[in-house]
Amino acid sequence: MSDEDLLKNDLRVLRAKGDLSQEALAEKVGVTRVTINKIENGKWVPSTVLALKIARVFGEPLEKVFWLA
Repeated sequence: MSDEDLLKNDLRVLRAKGDLSQEALAEKVGVTRVTINKIENGKWVPSTVLALKIARVFGEPLEKVFWLA
């Protein structure tokens, strides 16, 4: 995977604005805290369904939460 194919996200910023821990976000979308941590740090790409669930938690469109670098 080249650098331009990397999926970036604003999870850390959105969680801070919403006063949500990784654990709290994980519970809301049905995954583990470790999964949220890996997504947040760019070590794992979420499925489309999971990405949509995360965007829904923050009330943001998908492309405001995730984008290609």
